[in-house]
Amino acid sequence: MDEFVPGRPVVLRGGTVLPMDSARRVLTGADVLITGDRIAAVGPGLAVPEGTAEIDAYGGIVLPGMIDTHRHMWQTAMRGYGADWTLTQYFVWYYLENGKLFRPEDIHAGNVLSAIEALDAGVTTVVDWSHGLRTVAHADAAADALQSVPGRFVLAYGNIQAPPAEWTGTPEFRDFVRRRVTGDAMFGFQLAFDVTGDPAFPEKPAFEVARELGVPVTTHAGVWGATNDDGIRLMHDNGFMTPETIYVHAASLAADSYHRIAATGGSISVSTESEQSAGQGYPPTWAIRAHGIPVSLSMDTSVWWSGDLFSAMRTTLGADRSREHLEAHAKGDTVTHCSLRAEHVVEWATRGGAHALGRDDLGTLEPGKKADVVLIKNDASPVSFPLLNPYGHVAFQAQRGDVHTVVVNGKVVKHEHRLLGVDLAAARRDVERTVEYLRSTMGEEAWEKGMNPDIPQTKILDNPYTYTEYRSAATHGR
Repeated sequence: MDEFVPGRPVVLRGGTVLPMDSARRVLTGADVLITGDRIAAVGPGLAVPEGTAEIDAYGGIVLPGMIDTHRHMWQTAMRGYGADWTLTQYFVWYYLENGKLFRPEDIHAGNVLSAIEALDAGVTTVVDWSHGLRTVAHADAAADALQSVPGRFVLAYGNIQAPPAEWTGTPEFRDFVRRRVTGDAMFGFQLAFDVTGDPAFPEKPAFEVARELGVPVTTHAGVWGATNDDGIRLMHDNGFMTPETIYVHAASLAADSYHRIAATGGSISVSTESEQSAGQGYPPTWAIRAHGIPVSLSMDTSVWWSGDLFSAMRTTLGADRSREHLEAHAKGDTVTHCSLRAEHVVEWATRGGAHALGRDDLGTLEPGKKADVVLIKNDASPVSFPLLNPYGHVAFQAQRGDVHTVVVNGKVVKHEHRLLGVDLAAARRDVERTVEYLRSTMGEEAWEKGMNPDIPQTKILDNPYTYTEYRSAATHGR
């Protein structure tokens, strides 16, 4: 829209503002002024520069842009295909049978669509847990896609088809890092790989590369049938557990592993929809909270689940509270007050993600912070009022269709429920080409069977990683 020209200040007027500061304040009838790429002021009746574009936020909720710390964006082209999968079937389809079919253009198509749907849902920062990068051409396609969409992204570079020590040690990988990782605040970088628990610790060279490059590692930890406490001990004993490390799921770990994570300052990315449905373990926020470990939220993959963090907040509250009630009932007790409150999960979806990424310039609405801002407002919806508990409204009532305005780095990328500067038709065409290619390559029978694949006689129940013969039934214990 013409009023949102580069360099023109923007003010959101008269909303209920959730700054997500340490006091968890609620500001009613407040304004948020954005100048350049920063938040200039927050408060009622702000004086603004002449020519400022005004957005009516009355009746709506203004909060920081949400942050997803673990999303396999390349898989979005397969949206809903695996709705009835177990985690083992996911491993069979991607790790054993069909993951190698994805071309660079298919990675690009999935990433573009995923990036667009994130912005549409008010998720302004996403960690692309990109473990389909079989070649550097695939990685360039992933990066090109992310940088073509006006959001904030972190490319977590991974390759499930090869040992981490192998692909991180190639000249091609080093060249990619040199070319693409430039310190751009809109495009971050991590290494994404898992630790099998093999006592030989074959992942050690990949950790050493991460340390040399000065980039964080994100890893699927505590995943039933895949990773366990042995991997955590190996990381800890070799000095690779750092405050920057993000442990995804962490749903089937023993208390000793949580102690190690807490002691070294790392954080856990909880994907409650995924953990509830796929089988990594019971969503672990009940255990994480007991150990004081920082939490962020993620949605994992659109092969199964929703692409927004409203669902993540809602399901996390449900799973945590269900666990608390069940444990109380088992002892003959009654829970009279919820330990996990709506304000906590809204914090995890915003400030928690910023903390996990080491971005103290994101996650709150305070002067000087980056202007990643979301307005939830839908005057056409009977669910938009009355607005009595704004944290509860965000966690239990709001949906992606209620996201009225999204600002990223000071740029309005969605307004009045419509994305700006996004070619959705082109994204649709590219995804349709990917689906057509995969379907024709697999054949119609295999395509249909893939929605409920059989489990072949392999080691996959003890270790799904095809690049190693190591087996450990300890992935099925705690």
